[in-house]
Amino acid sequence: MAEGTNFPLLPYSYIVGQDQLKWLLEVDYVMRSSVGGVLISGERGTAKSTIVRSFANMINEKLPVTLPINATDGRVIGDWDIKSLASGDPEEKPGLLEKAGKAGMLYIDEVNLLDDHIINLILDVASTNVLVVQREGMDKEIPVSFSLVGTMNPEEGALRPQLLDRFGLFMEMKAVPDPHIRAEILRRVLRFDAERNRDHSGWLDEGRWQDNQRKADIESAKSSAEYIEPTDEVVDLCAAVAAEFDVVGHRAEIVMARAACAAAALDGRFTPASNDVRLVAPHAIMHRRHKPAYTDKFEWTQADAESLAQVIPAV
Repeated sequence: MAEGTNFPLLPYSYIVGQDQLKWLLEVDYVMRSSVGGVLISGERGTAKSTIVRSFANMINEKLPVTLPINATDGRVIGDWDIKSLASGDPEEKPGLLEKAGKAGMLYIDEVNLLDDHIINLILDVASTNVLVVQREGMDKEIPVSFSLVGTMNPEEGALRPQLLDRFGLFMEMKAVPDPHIRAEILRRVLRFDAERNRDHSGWLDEGRWQDNQRKADIESAKSSAEYIEPTDEVVDLCAAVAAEFDVVGHRAEIVMARAACAAAALDGRFTPASNDVRLVAPHAIMHRRHKPAYTDKFEWTQADAESLAQVIPAV
């Protein structure tokens, strides 16, 4: 099927019904920010993992490195190979973060079930692009760079607000209510199940071609984003939105400004506009507002949309 992996994946371009998440993954990849990363919260069966893996396979031509729930410090940052220690000729065993740097993405499924210490360690490396390994007989710094994506089911527990804040963008996923789109999702899943078992599939070839075209567009946007800076108007709007929603700290406006530049780049523009801020704002502030109980679901309500429109009227 897809080159670079033996795992049969539905082409990214064939995924329908979750365009907002696809766009958000692209924005995060393009924005090159130290406050990046996407946290996806949603009920089971909403294709969270499918979309993340298909996106990673399109961009990096391989599956993302996936962090298991029971990962230890040594598994994450690296350790000595036990067999080599027994032989008297110790060899280092790369950790998952170093492997993620080579694969291009670290995917944390059920991030809310991980030990806080492990999550903090990962987020520190993701923000600095430096992996510091200090273990018995080891003391080194390794440059690493990867996209970070976490998924969680809020029914299984919450993530502490301090950790929520470290993810740049937040996406709440729900099942698609439109029966016509649900029917199209079903058709594509059934078609994929049939096509993946054939010796050759023109349908999957077409999907790979579409993925290659989309990848080229995204990489072009990423290159352009290096030269895009937020205007004074965009900076003022980001600050105004953060104040309107009484967000905790200042990461929200930093993310909004950088994400707005990435959104402009994806749209083929070199100057971000107010509409870019309006589009990225919910994902930068939804998980950073003052709330009495962080076990509540994070939702973007009609009242929220109306408040945002007071600061940034839709054009």
